[in-house]
Amino acid sequence: MKDGNGILAEYGVTVFEIMSRLAMEHGSINLGQGFPDDNGPDDVRAVAAAALEDQPNQYPPMLGVPDLRQAVAAHGKRFYGLDVDWQTETMVTSGATESLAACFLALIEPGDEVVCFEPLYDCYLPMIRRAGGIPKLVRLDPPDWTLPEDRLRAAFGPKTKFILLNNPLNPAAKAFSRAELQIIADLVLEHDTYAVCDEVYEHILFDGLEHTPLISLDGMRDRCIKIGSAGKTFSLTGWKVGYMTACPALLQRVAKAHQFLTFTTAPNLQRAVAFGLAKDDSYFTGLMADMQAKRDRLRDGLTAIGVEPALCQGTYFLNADIRSVGFEGSDVDFCREITLNAGVTTVPVSAFYASEGARTNFVRFCFSKQDSIIDAAVAKLGDWVAKG
Repeated sequence: MKDGNGILAEYGVTVFEIMSRLAMEHGSINLGQGFPDDNGPDDVRAVAAAALEDQPNQYPPMLGVPDLRQAVAAHGKRFYGLDVDWQTETMVTSGATESLAACFLALIEPGDEVVCFEPLYDCYLPMIRRAGGIPKLVRLDPPDWTLPEDRLRAAFGPKTKFILLNNPLNPAAKAFSRAELQIIADLVLEHDTYAVCDEVYEHILFDGLEHTPLISLDGMRDRCIKIGSAGKTFSLTGWKVGYMTACPALLQRVAKAHQFLTFTTAPNLQRAVAFGLAKDDSYFTGLMADMQAKRDRLRDGLTAIGVEPALCQGTYFLNADIRSVGFEGSDVDFCREITLNAGVTTVPVSAFYASEGARTNFVRFCFSKQDSIIDAAVAKLGDWVAKG
């Protein structure tokens, strides 16, 4: 039998799957995988259910149903002051991951370089490499995840096709400041390149921070592709509905890749997401407040038992330093140890790095869970820490 693709064959089972299997095997509380444990907004789900019966269930338009594309354009205007033509500058995809895949396939020629921040979401590197791109990694370090301007500048060069910006950044839980975004924008202009912006956590920021899309900065309107996710904004990760905004020239290129990937997305879900994006401000502020309360609950609980958390400005995730409780092994060792002996599962942050020099003393907890689950996990960890 002939071999499969060599690039993808290099990658094993994801760390999320490995740790989740271990959690199931040992019956531990799983704070490793990043999804909420509720069922999403009742009214959004009701619209999806009604649309399943009342609307056509055949192929919708390849770019997405007009209702959702209009809602995406209105969302950009409402929250960020963007003037978006829904007919030429928006497209719906089967999740943000498909948006990313379409961008990579449409923009990358073999040998092109793509600037990426690490720690980084696990699908980025295999997809970039499979498209023929060469990742140029810029390492951010815990606990404060400061942007290293010198490393970033060194990553750009004559072969740079685009920078991939995940903001807020999973798994670092970092929100890039306006000053940091300006540095990125200046480099994009200086090197006459593009930015693919994965902004799925745009409505999950804490402590009064407000999301600033790179596309809203001067000079970026025709150079950025902005990607959003209904899965994160409405806590409906299983729906896999993503959407992008870009100038017509960029969107047309990406749409050519999209048409040969999923082509389209479930029409009833699209119509429900359109309804959701038009919900009043109380929904979006409530989402942030609820997630911030969960972050605080986990952060304060970990601090009380001696586990030192890193900076967390957004997303579903909080990272913590395992040295703070005297653990001298690696983050991988720690995750296995607490799964087996504390009944709590998390993931090692080192799994999100590909370059040398990554710290191996931080683990990532997901806090988008019920309060009782967070409390139970902290109590179990506290018992384990107390035993020394």
